[in-house]
Amino acid sequence: MAFAPHRDFATLRRLWPAVERYQKLALKHGISDIFQDNGGKQLQLILLLGLVVLPGREGNDARTAGGQELELKTVNLDLQNQFTTHHHLNPTILAKYRQVPWVFGFYRGITLKAVYLLQAEQIEPYFADWEAKWHERGGKDINNPKIPSKFVLAHGELLWGEPPDLTRPKRAPARARKPRK
Repeated sequence: MAFAPHRDFATLRRLWPAVERYQKLALKHGISDIFQDNGGKQLQLILLLGLVVLPGREGNDARTAGGQELELKTVNLDLQNQFTTHHHLNPTILAKYRQVPWVFGFYRGITLKAVYLLQAEQIEPYFADWEAKWHERGGKDINNPKIPSKFVLAHGELLWGEPPDLTRPKRAPARARKPRK
């Protein structure tokens, strides 16, 4: 088996120092990997809004200069029209969610289009439904319930950008893969 670099590898090598500078900036703000858990997008949101990243994965995501903690969510509208929440949603996580405002970043690919703010009280109908579902399932955690983008646009406060178009772009048909030898 022989491997050879793709012709675009030279371009990647030329661009890579800028990616490493971006990661260095992210580390300065408490984001350990721009390629995981929306790290690069979260860095953009925290810098735009003047937030501070909260360490760890168990608490809220960030806080304002005044100390108000926030939950941050992002969506790539090229892929979906809803915000994911938590892989193991349960009453403990819901209690945390009910305590803080939420910031929603709308992206097209990696380009930020708009940022909205919702207070926890505005999201309460979802929280209540999820909590009821958790109890109906006998205390089994819920895997990643969603908050629709339309709900955020209808009820949120626009902090930055323009209201995004939620129409998903048409995708070119996937190319057929060559069979392995």
